[in-house]
Amino acid sequence: MSDSKPRVSIQFCTQCQWLLRSAWMAQELLSTFGTDLGEVALIPGTGGVFEIRVGDEIVWERKKDGGFPGPKDLKQRVRDVIAPERDLGHVDKDHRGES
Repeated sequence: MSDSKPRVSIQFCTQCQWLLRSAWMAQELLSTFGTDLGEVALIPGTGGVFEIRVGDEIVWERKKDGGFPGPKDLKQRVRDVIAPERDLGHVDKDHRGES
């Protein structure tokens, strides 16, 4: 990854009415990562698509991963790509073997 800040994209199905869910997830990511992200983009799609990418890497795909991520899973997956050393505090309980 270059020195530029990562771009997160959330592609969602407009036919399925997933805009609000996508916007909420974008808000969660911006609240957690703030200026560590260069952009969070919402991309309208069709056909049941729901896919979250960090750059070119898919971190969540609804059909493959079985539904939608919760905020904890989403933040951990994005963090694991953009800043694996970063501690997410209470979100990381159990994820990194902590109690």
